[in-house]
Amino acid sequence: MEALNLPISPLISTSFTYNHNLHFNNHRLCKPQCFTSSSFHHKPLHQIQFRSTYKGIVRAQAVDEDYELKQVKDMAAARKRWESLVREGKVSVLTPREAGYAIQLSGKTLLDVRPSIEHEKAWVKGSTWVPIFDVDTTFDAGTLSRKVTSYMMGGWWSGVPTLSYDNQFIPKVTQKFPKDTDLIVACQKGLRSLAACELLYNAGYRNLFWVQGGLEAAEEEDLEREGPKPFKFAGIGGLSEFLGWTDQQRAQAAKEGWGYRLVFSARLIGVVLAADALFIGVQQVARYLQALRAN
Repeated sequence: MEALNLPISPLISTSFTYNHNLHFNNHRLCKPQCFTSSSFHHKPLHQIQFRSTYKGIVRAQAVDEDYELKQVKDMAAARKRWESLVREGKVSVLTPREAGYAIQLSGKTLLDVRPSIEHEKAWVKGSTWVPIFDVDTTFDAGTLSRKVTSYMMGGWWSGVPTLSYDNQFIPKVTQKFPKDTDLIVACQKGLRSLAACELLYNAGYRNLFWVQGGLEAAEEEDLEREGPKPFKFAGIGGLSEFLGWTDQQRAQAAKEGWGYRLVFSARLIGVVLAADALFIGVQQVARYLQALRAN
């Protein structure tokens, strides 16, 4: 990512900071070199192991903190570059409504750079889809570690999977559009599309328009939509969507009233009852196993 001048992978790809350094470095740092010859004298084995593991964790945490600090700095630098693009007029800013007018009246093209999980829920009619990040389908050791970490750190709640940058993003765009094309670039919240604008500008595109706030900021009348869900709901998922605990659903509930809220209240009660039943079932199984051992 850094080589591509895109030091923004944690925020853009999953909205979480991966702690893969901790997973890899625990084993790498807790190697025999952690022990000194004096460490073995008059000390039980469990104390030696604890000391080694403790040192490894401390060092791994330090590496992880350095990684997170670097990501914060990289993100701040990226934001400055993007602000500069807009401030200097290299990228024009449109609201979702203005983007809709531009598509209808001027025939401009909307380039949708969202991942497939968002695009398949809702998309602008006539738009072209080329994701800058998409769902990571590889299964090597490093990717699996990131996927597990992402899921445990909130993916189960938000429904956001592990995403990876598409190295062929610019070639795919250039195959579809010459560099003098008027491109309206949009994503769900406006962040990844601004990163895409930077890449496109560096690749030679000069007629770029960025949809501020993304499609999530669009009202249904702003853009002609296709797909099963409103634009505002295309970026939510996981248990939070199922229970209706996202900001978008709360706003919708305020408009729809109690009928809308009752659906999610019923789901919450169902989840609580299912959790209770599971807990009771585990207890019964434990008692049964204990009785078998006693006999």
